[in-house]
Amino acid sequence: MSLFELLAILLVIAALLGYLNIRYLKLPTTIGIMLMSLVVSFTLIVLGLFVPAIEQMAENIVSQIDFSNVLLEVMLSYLLFAGALHVDLSDLAKQKWVIALMATVGVVLSTALIGTAAYFLLPLFGFETKFIYCLLFGALISPTDPVAVLGILKKAGVGKSLKTKITGESLFNDGVGVVVFLALLSIATGQHEISAGHIAELFAVEVLGGIAFGSAIGFLGYYLLRNIDNYQVEVLITLALVTGGYALASHWHLSGPLAMVVAGLMIGNHGRLLAMSNTTRQHLDLFWELVDEILNALLFALIGLELLIVSNQFTMQTFLLGLIMIVVALTCRATAVSVPVTILKPFRRFSDGAIKMLTWGGLRGGISVALALALPEEAGRGLFLKLTYMIVIFSIAVQGLTVGKLYRSTIKEAKAEEE
Repeated sequence: MSLFELLAILLVIAALLGYLNIRYLKLPTTIGIMLMSLVVSFTLIVLGLFVPAIEQMAENIVSQIDFSNVLLEVMLSYLLFAGALHVDLSDLAKQKWVIALMATVGVVLSTALIGTAAYFLLPLFGFETKFIYCLLFGALISPTDPVAVLGILKKAGVGKSLKTKITGESLFNDGVGVVVFLALLSIATGQHEISAGHIAELFAVEVLGGIAFGSAIGFLGYYLLRNIDNYQVEVLITLALVTGGYALASHWHLSGPLAMVVAGLMIGNHGRLLAMSNTTRQHLDLFWELVDEILNALLFALIGLELLIVSNQFTMQTFLLGLIMIVVALTCRATAVSVPVTILKPFRRFSDGAIKMLTWGGLRGGISVALALALPEEAGRGLFLKLTYMIVIFSIAVQGLTVGKLYRSTIKEAKAEEE
């Protein structure tokens, strides 16, 4: 099947599910599409018990879509730029230390905690694996997903300060999480010996290099936008900036996600204020909002359809272990959030229930699934992919649907205590 035919099928499915969601379910678009695509996948699996050819045909179509490459190499650059484009840099600067600590110390701590917990839990369910592979699982499941977070927080009614913390952390910690994952993967596959020097070098090149490169292309984009007034060409410049910038960052082994976030922040703030007319702002916002919505619809439809692949050899032991790992992931997330908050509490005030909200609002999404698919077979890809999938589905469906209610109840409790 050709790439065009695969894209046509995915677009038709996403559009149909999006219509049914808006018409009947009225859930946030990303959650509604994912839940219905899960139902479609489950229905095909059940039908496959009676007519195996139906499930086999659907599975063959989905298996031709390389989820990991589609997300990490194609979709992610546009989604991150579109998300960063609408983040207020001044709000982000006020929360810079919280975001920086959660996106670095928080990710590393969570990786270690989840990896250690997995290493001791897996043998209880009949699974044996190396500690380094468990750490790889911790690294891929620790970062919160900006795609999931941004799409859901828009409609959750979360306050500005908390929304900035969650959004800012998710935009930056996925880049750090990918670097941690790559460092552990190179050690696990024997490409490099464990050394602080190698890890520091990788961090400097990927993270700091990505931020510097994002600043450079962001300034270039700002310079070009400032010297013309033609919204068609200006929108085209931003599209070229993302596409060419991400490709070049990947070629130079820099962090493409971090580069896109920094470039998006520069264009969305300095570029929007100093380099665009009102007409350009309107068209630019509309264009990237549409790109964001369309790619989100495709991505979450894909996440649901991946059940056809993940469901193979899904045993009761795996399911029970997955339920426990959901609790473990949330507990480790709470610990990883508590450390930065505790460090900064003497120097700044945090709102009541901040740790609880940052924990529940830290959603996992497609990036974790994509990284799990990138694991080598010998690293336990089959098992860790299933565990990752369960955590991601719970995160988006349960946490995503309740984060707004939790925030409102937290506000009410705080007001009641004051009275």
